[in-house]
Amino acid sequence: MELMKVVEILEEIAPPELAEDFDEGRIGLILNLENNIEKIAVALDASSYTLEKAAEMRANLLITHHTLIFHPINKISKSLAESLRLALDNGISIYSMHTNYDRAEGGINDVLAARLGLKNLKNVEVGRIGEIEPCASAELASNVSKTLQTPVIYAGEKEGISRVMVVGGSGFATEFLEIARANRVDAFISSELKHNILREYEDLCLIDATHYATENPGMEALCSRLREISGLEVEFIEQPSGLKAIDKS
Repeated sequence: MELMKVVEILEEIAPPELAEDFDEGRIGLILNLENNIEKIAVALDASSYTLEKAAEMRANLLITHHTLIFHPINKISKSLAESLRLALDNGISIYSMHTNYDRAEGGINDVLAARLGLKNLKNVEVGRIGEIEPCASAELASNVSKTLQTPVIYAGEKEGISRVMVVGGSGFATEFLEIARANRVDAFISSELKHNILREYEDLCLIDATHYATENPGMEALCSRLREISGLEVEFIEQPSGLKAIDKS
């Protein structure tokens, strides 16, 4: 299949216009080798690890959530040089779908909400709000950890939690937490919880389930959609975050 035909499919799944302004120039066809696509690799990150795996499986296209180069650069690091070498030597184009896929129907946040068993979903642009069977903070945090197979940290002891908001990735921002408050949410699940947020939102149960674990399921789920729509071979590349937790006890 022509590369631009695959791009059309990806833009139907996650329209570029859904992206945040800061993603301008950072999403879409990041590396265009104008090649014919026979096999697609999908991963969360465009790293040397995922590019090496994509090369091993003879993929012609790597689709990621996080782009290869986020900030403008004047110098090329060794790691970036290695990633570019792997892509160019093995004929791998790179396509990234970031905040547009966060917001898209069936994207990062819809998949995360479904994995965590949220019902009666409400779309609040970047995140999703849903309902669960009432439980306490510790039980919810434990369920999140088991479901996403990740260490978690949480704050805010609450009973009878039934209304939950999820934001995949780095979502502990004031603008999102105010949406949670306005919608009478009991618990907020995202990643990269900062101290000032923890103190400012003590009325909520805040669960940090890591950036990787809250976004990775959405990229994995993308594979089956692409297989069905394109008819191409699509394979997911798992690159564990490497995070581990040690209980102080």
